[in-house]
Order: sequence, then structure tokens, then C-alpha cells
Amino acid sequence: MAMWQPEENGLRQILQLLKESQSPDTETQRAVQQKLGELNNYPDFNNYLIFALTKLTSEDDPTRSLSGLILKNNVRAHFERFPPEVTSFIKQECLNSIGDPSALIRATIGIIITNIISKGELHNWPEVLPHLCACLDSEDYNVCEGAFGALQKICEDNAETLDNDMADRPLNVLIPKFLNFFRHQSPKIRSHAIACVNQFIISRTQALMVHIDMFIQYMMDRTQDADDTVALESCEFWLSLAEQKVCKEVLSPHIERLVPILVKGMKYSEIDIILLKGDVEEDEMIPDKESDIKPRFHKSRTHSNQKHDEGEEGDSDEGYDDDDSLSDWNLRKCSAAALDVLANVFHEEILPILLPILKETLFHNVWEVKESGILVLGAIAEGCMSGMVPHLPELIPYLISCLGDKKALVRSITCWTLSRYAHWVVGQPHDNFLKPLMTELLKRVLDGNKRVQEAACSAFATLEEEACTELVPYLAFILETLVFAFGKYQHKNLLILYDAIGTLADSVGHHLNKPEYVNMLMPPLIEKWNLLKDEDKDLFPLLECLSSVATALQSGFLPYCQPVYQRCVCLVDQTLRQNF
Repeated sequence: MAMWQPEENGLRQILQLLKESQSPDTETQRAVQQKLGELNNYPDFNNYLIFALTKLTSEDDPTRSLSGLILKNNVRAHFERFPPEVTSFIKQECLNSIGDPSALIRATIGIIITNIISKGELHNWPEVLPHLCACLDSEDYNVCEGAFGALQKICEDNAETLDNDMADRPLNVLIPKFLNFFRHQSPKIRSHAIACVNQFIISRTQALMVHIDMFIQYMMDRTQDADDTVALESCEFWLSLAEQKVCKEVLSPHIERLVPILVKGMKYSEIDIILLKGDVEEDEMIPDKESDIKPRFHKSRTHSNQKHDEGEEGDSDEGYDDDDSLSDWNLRKCSAAALDVLANVFHEEILPILLPILKETLFHNVWEVKESGILVLGAIAEGCMSGMVPHLPELIPYLISCLGDKKALVRSITCWTLSRYAHWVVGQPHDNFLKPLMTELLKRVLDGNKRVQEAACSAFATLEEEACTELVPYLAFILETLVFAFGKYQHKNLLILYDAIGTLADSVGHHLNKPEYVNMLMPPLIEKWNLLKDEDKDLFPLLECLSSVATALQSGFLPYCQPVYQRCVCLVDQTLRQNF
């Protein structure tokens, strides 16, 4: 059969269409959609599309890729109506061009392949997996990467089909093949291989379970990969594994080796420290950049024992999200989160591995190592609490002393770790731990470093929640500090301070309604209230704070009722008017 060739005229029309479809004009877009509808009536229209994608090197990559994406939409919409010769031409072109020099074109071809397979075509395209597998061994990087990219998409979209007895279990061949690439010299290839195998953990795939020990060995090596992206991708595997019923069973033989690897990943890297300005000890006079302040949304107030959730924007009370200025998710946070979830799977069983590590790291004279030890202690607080209790009478005083460390990053992580043990502290006689902790934590609320102020304020909010009315005897001392912070804080930390004051009001309730407390607390709050313009977003956290304070003060809030109430009515009125 002669190879299909496009006609000049047809090709010209399609190129014209591709150019027009990149126009922002809605009229042009409407015309393009109409033209697409008409062209779909021609049996070989899809041949032109695959030809433009794989062969038309005279055009730029985005135009060629667009042609492929239109084809992908056609495959999704009416693949079953493609004539057989068109289908086989598309399949053949996809496999022949999987190693295109352009990464964009390779990725687009991969998308088309996985969409064809999703249409149930694995049994009608027996050569696709063997061909892609053979391409993995190619000396040409583009061919190997293109095939791996396609396989990753196939594994993501068709995991169940691949693990089916019907299709002679392709995974029995694929999984060992993928595992071999965990050591490939290219980080991109290692990353593809890990992503492919990760798809089969969840379903407890037989083909993977046979190789599970070898796989876990590979994964531990890759979690220490020199390339950050590969290390992070591998480290996320432990997070997803911890959610599976099989976790304990498959990890038990390896946990002794895994825990130290995760601890190692929890140390700040040199680049982290540079990005975090870790050598800057005092920065409280430097105003915040507005871009550093994340939007805040109303949410219920709970600080203690937050479960780790990757999908959420990091709250300041989650220690793995203490570095807002870094990209939000990195190896340190992922390692800490993984240790946290594994501590919730293994509980006290991991303490014999961890305690010697903690002894060594917590008292280390290199501050980065000591800091990572304090983070470890916080990460295991929830999962290993009952096993940690015998050690807390000596650990808590040591941590309280670390609140005075000369490195700001050590002081800030110590605030968080102590907040993870707040529940235990509050249950002991006050003089033993609560008083010294409160005293030192309030000093840190007034620290010269903004990151420490933030961590201390969040930790104090957790302590308030755990202690509730136990804090009543110390109210004057607490309010003195929080009110002093009003004059000291830059923009971002003020928002966290409002939260700490609101939480205090929620925790001690009507005990706050004493004239001397009201006179300390209300003037600075009302001063901020008067300074803020109606359209200022900071009104929301301040309103939340005031609503808690008003509830606690009851009649003590009366003198402030009218101005606050009046302005709230105005705000509602303005907002409604803007909407109509």
C-alpha cells in the first residue's frame, strides 16, 4: 500500500486554520470552530492533522502541537468513526515520530497515544507497548524520553487495563523494565520511571508486589538522588504508601534504613538557607513585600494537631510550611511530612531507630543538624506521643532553652516543635513546664526576627487552645506582650497576631472581661480598626479577631459597639451596591 500523502491545497487550508485558531479574537475563534466541524466530514482530515504534527518541520512547534491537540480531541470525540486506514496511519506516525527533537512535539504524540489506548485499543494495537519498550533502550535520548513520556501517560490513564489478565499482563514485563531505569544518568528519565511505577502502588498490583523489595531499595536510593526533582518525586512515594493498608507489611523490613534517609532530607540545604536569608538574624524593621502575604480565607480556628495535607496551602501552624518564601513544597517538607505519616503507621516501633539519631542531632554543634533534629522531634509528636512521654521531662526544658538559640531558624522551628507537645505540657503541674514555656515563648513573640515572631505567635495560639482557662492567672502578662507586639510587627505578622488574640479570647472567654484587660487590649485594636480603609483586605482578620473578643467581653465590649456595628453595616451596604 502506497504511503498516504497530503495534497498541497488541503495542507494550506489546515495551516491557515491553525494560524487563525491562535488568534484571541472571538469572531475568528467562532469561524475556526465552524470550519473544524466542516473539515471533520472529510475522512482523511485526521491524516492531515497527524502529518502537520509529525512532518511539517517548516512550522513552529506550538503550531504543530496545536494540530496534534485538535487530533486528540477528535480521537476522544469520535475515534470509532475513523476509517481503518486513517487509524493505522495515525498509529504508525505516532510510533515513528516518538523521538522528535522537540520535547513539546514528543509530549503531544504521547497524549495522542494514551488517548487511543484509552479508547480500548490496546488489543487492536498489539505492537504499541513492545515498540515503546524497545525505544527505551535507544541510544538517542529523544527516543528514550519520548517513549517514557508516552508510557508515563499510559500508566496514569490505563493502570487497570495494564494490570488485566486479558492483555497477558503487560506489567510483568514493564515493571522490571521501569525499575532498571531508576539508575539512568538522566534525571528526567529517572523521574519518568518513578512516576510510571508509582501508579501501581495504590492498586497493590501483583507484578509490582513480586518486585516490591527491590522496588523499595531503588526508591530509598532515589530519595537521596543528587537531582532535587527526582529526590522529591521519590520522597512523595512514601507519603502515598503510608496511606495504603500494605504499608506496614511492605516497609517493615526496610524501615531501619528508611528513617535515617528521611531525617537526612529534613536538613536545610545550602540553597534553602540562602533563599531563607538564614544568616539574617534581625529583620523586624524591614517592611514586608505585599507579594509575600498570601490571601487569607475565613476558616475555623484550630491550631493543634493539624493533619498533613499536601493539597492545602500551608498554614503557619504546620511546621512543614514554615518557609513561605521558598517554593511551597520541597524535599525538607516532604521528608518531614513522610516521617510524620510513617510515625502514624508504625508508632512506637520506630523510636528505637529514632532515639539514637535524636541524641546525636539534637545536641549537635552544627546548627543546621541541630535544627533538623528539632524538626524530627516535632514531626513524630503525633504518631509517637505515648512512646515519647518518658523522655519529655528532660526534652521540654532543653527545647525551651533552644528558644534562646542564636540562630533565628533554630528559634523558629523550636516554637513549632514545642507547640506539637503543648497538650502534654498543659497536663503537667504549671511550675514544671507551662510557666517557663509561656515566658520564653512570649519573649519570642517579641523576637527581632520576623520568621521567629510568626512561629512564636502561631505556637502561642496552639498553646492557648490547649490550655484554655488554665491561662487565666497569666492574662495580664500575656496581654502585655501581645499588645506590645502591635507596635512592633510588620504587615504579615500582624495578621497572625490578630489570630493569636482571637484564639486567646476564645480560650479564656468571660475571664477577659476585667476593666484592666479591656483597657489594655481594646485601644490598640480600635486604633488599627480606625486606620484601615474600608477596602483594605486586613479588615477580615481584624473582624474575626474582634468577633471573638466581643463574644468574650460581653458587656465589656459595649463602649465599642456602636462604631464597630455602624461600620460593619456600611461595609455590607457598600459590598451589596458594588454587586448590583
